[in-house]
Amino acid sequence: MANFHPSDNTLIEYSAGNLPAALAICVAAHLEYCPQCSHRASQLNSLGGTLLETSAKAQVASTSFTQLMARIQAAPTMGDIKAPVATATKTSAKPNLPKVINKLIHPARPLKWKRVSPALKEAIVTVGQDQYEVCFHRIKRGGKVAEHDHGGTEITVVLEGSFSDELGTYTVGDYIEKQPGDIHRPMATQNEDCLCLSVSEAPVKITGLLGKLINPFISFAPR
Repeated sequence: MANFHPSDNTLIEYSAGNLPAALAICVAAHLEYCPQCSHRASQLNSLGGTLLETSAKAQVASTSFTQLMARIQAAPTMGDIKAPVATATKTSAKPNLPKVINKLIHPARPLKWKRVSPALKEAIVTVGQDQYEVCFHRIKRGGKVAEHDHGGTEITVVLEGSFSDELGTYTVGDYIEKQPGDIHRPMATQNEDCLCLSVSEAPVKITGLLGKLINPFISFAPR
């Protein structure tokens, strides 16, 4: 059971289909771990469907017969609609991970891991957007990440293992949101590596003297 969750506002935006793709991936992954948020999202979907249906009925009632017939005649016929082409898919790389995550680590698209520090590796993935960097992070068991601040919103979902920082301990399924000013130093537990998905709006900022040396070289690759 996850202990850290997206806000109600985030779930509302997700249910309405208004979240950017990168953030929606994080929420979708969390929902597969969290029955509480999954139930809440289902309630919001039902509510949205009811409101949409009510709105549609009101719109039809206020539309003249002539206008309604014009809209019907302009609608595409079945012959105009092309059926989607089916594509073959291979078995997911890690069945224990959420479906939306396995789509990112499909065997046909192997992750390209890069060592950031002795304790941290990262693999950037492409989700077809230009606002957020989407990245897998693997922290070595017992390893510490450099203390850092955030240049923008950062969402992290724990996929395997766990890590802790100054504010708590985060386990599988947790949805962690950090904002500028949230300085922390993540550390993986001693017994196993920690795998996370992170979505960042801007590069992190390493604190202290080390940051002055490293920050100018930190890359940021939304894609």
